[in-house]
This record gives sequence, C-alpha cells and structure tokens, in this order.
Amino acid sequence: MVSRAERSALGDWWWTVDRLLLAGLVALVLAGLVFLMAGGPPVAERLGLSTFHFVNRQALFLLPATALLLCVSFLSLRHVRRLALLIYAVGMVLIFLAFKFGPEIKGAHRWIMIGPLGIQPSEFVKPAFVVLAAWAFSEGSRRKDMPGALLAFLILPATIIPLIMQPDFGQTMLITIVWCGLFFVAGLHWFWVMGLGGAGLVGIVAAYEFLPHVRERIERFLDKSSGDTFQVDTAMESFSRGGWLGRGPGEGSVKRILPDAHTDFIFAVTAEEFGIVVCIGLLLLFAFIVLRGLSLARRSEDTFCRLAGTGLVLLFGLQACINMMVNVHLMPAKGMTLPFISYGGSSLLSLALGMGFLIAITRRRPRAEMMDHFGQDRLRG
Repeated sequence: MVSRAERSALGDWWWTVDRLLLAGLVALVLAGLVFLMAGGPPVAERLGLSTFHFVNRQALFLLPATALLLCVSFLSLRHVRRLALLIYAVGMVLIFLAFKFGPEIKGAHRWIMIGPLGIQPSEFVKPAFVVLAAWAFSEGSRRKDMPGALLAFLILPATIIPLIMQPDFGQTMLITIVWCGLFFVAGLHWFWVMGLGGAGLVGIVAAYEFLPHVRERIERFLDKSSGDTFQVDTAMESFSRGGWLGRGPGEGSVKRILPDAHTDFIFAVTAEEFGIVVCIGLLLLFAFIVLRGLSLARRSEDTFCRLAGTGLVLLFGLQACINMMVNVHLMPAKGMTLPFISYGGSSLLSLALGMGFLIAITRRRPRAEMMDHFGQDRLRG
C-alpha cells in the first residue's frame, strides 16, 4: 500500500487517481480473458491455429496495453493534449497510407502492415480526436482570441471524410455522435444541435444511397429475406439456447459455426455459455464505468477536463452499446468490437490509450496546479 506521506510520482498518482474507475476497468479486462476462452478456441481451430491462439495473443497484447494505460494516466493535462495531437497526426497519415499500401479486407482499406503486425489507424485516431475536439471547444469558450469553435467544426470533416473513403461507416457514425455530444455539453444553442441532427439524418440517407455495403446492411436489418443474416440469426439463437444461467463454460455449440465468435459476436457466445444473468452483469459493469466517468467529468472545474472526460466516456460507452445492440438485433451489423472483451490488438491498445487519457484527465489535482494549468494555457495554448 502506498502511503499518503510518500511524495513520489507513484504516490501522487495513487492518491489522485479514481480507484473505483480503475477497479472497474481491471474487472472488465479480466472478464474479457475469461469470455475469450469461450469464443476464441473454436475460431482458432477452424483456421488451423492452436486452440488458444487468440487467447494467448490477447494476453500478450495486454502487457503493452496495460503499460500504455498506466503511462498515459501519469501525464499532466498539457502533455495529454500534446500526445493526443501527435497520435492524431500520425494516425491520419497512416489512414491515407492505408489507401495505397494497406491490404483490402472485406472491400475496405482500413489496415496497414508494420512488419508482421497489422494496425488499424482509425482506432487510435478516435481517442485523440476526442481530446483535441474538447480542447478546441474549451479554448473557444475561454479565449476570445482563439477560434476554438471553428477548429472544432473543421476537425470533424477532416477526420470522417477519410474514414468514409475507406469505407468505415461504423467508426464515422461513432465519431460524429461523440462530437455532437461534445457540442451539446459545450453549451451551444439547441438550434445548432437540431441542425446537426438533421445533417446526420441526411448523411445516413446519403450513405444508404451511395454506399452499397451500407445499403445491404440496412436492408438485411429491416428485411431478413433481402440477404444473408446468418451471423445475426445465429447470435440471437445463442441467447435462447443459453437461457438465464447458460449451458456452462465450454458447452456452447453456436460458437462453433459463428465466424466472428471471438470479435463482433463474443457477447452472444457469452450469453449461451454463461447465461443472460452474466450478460446483464457485464452490461452493469459497462454502465458503472460510464456513470463513474461522467460523474468524475462533471465535478471538474476545468472546461477542458469536463468536455474531454465526457467525450472519452461517450466513446467507450457508445461502442459497447453498438456492439451489444448488434448482437441482439437492435441495430444493423457494424463490425465494432466490445471494449476490452472482443479480441483485437489495435482495439485493445486504442481502448487503453483512451482510458489512460480519461484517468489522467479525471485525477484530483490541487487548485494551485489547476491555476497553473489555466495560466499556461493562456501562454501556450
């Protein structure tokens, strides 16, 4: 146990970090490994890999992800913004490089190979985008000489247009909704919020008309006879087979025929083997992390901390909601992972980065440090 009298960086971190939020994230990561042991082996065996290939790789990715989360959580507010700017710039460059050098997977250029590792740059752009948008909104409200609102408006199309070109409609929708949430929390007029909602509806209609894969997914969601709905139908079947208490670890059968049992549909595999009760418990764990994060963001006196914390929590919570809603057929398939539960190296590292930002932003800071932060903002931005 770290003493309150210890004035080291570790001591300061331990007594200023929110330990309930940290405990919730640890519980989620451990649950993810347990659930991946159920969904990963059948997929690995179908691909001719070792039984615990995905579980071992996920555990291996957890080491740098944990280190990344902890290191980022030590950062000051100024260094959080600088790191976000660096990651955003590098991520956008990699997104454009993926168009030319990245492999085409399921008709999209979302990945780029760096040595033996495949990286999805858009995953890392998301938390960095939230921090930068929050900074722009907060500076616009605090400094009259800073065109923060204009920068906040410009960063959205600069981010989502390359994603639409990939194409990646799911990530585009997620980033846009989070940006609108920041717009609302920043206190801008309801007229603009309603206008953005209308623009969003126009964007969805345009995507339906001009992007064939979006049209196919929406039509399959509305009319099962219009296309292949095997994954969604099989996922729904897993809930009925599992019932309230599940069939027991390792006893599920749906996972043996579900192609994405270890990624997009791991929630359905969890339902069959562990039951709806455990799924509700997992949902409550996500809700606890989201509500705790929102509470921490709300109590902050700094506009940037309040906006960035809210945006990062929205990003995390909405991604979880979208994945679970797809599994129970409440939304068209989006190809979005369940945070810290689904298999995926880029997703895991990106989530660790985002939660590291959140922990750093919501740490309790002495008023003198916050005043210094305000003063440095005026000088350096």
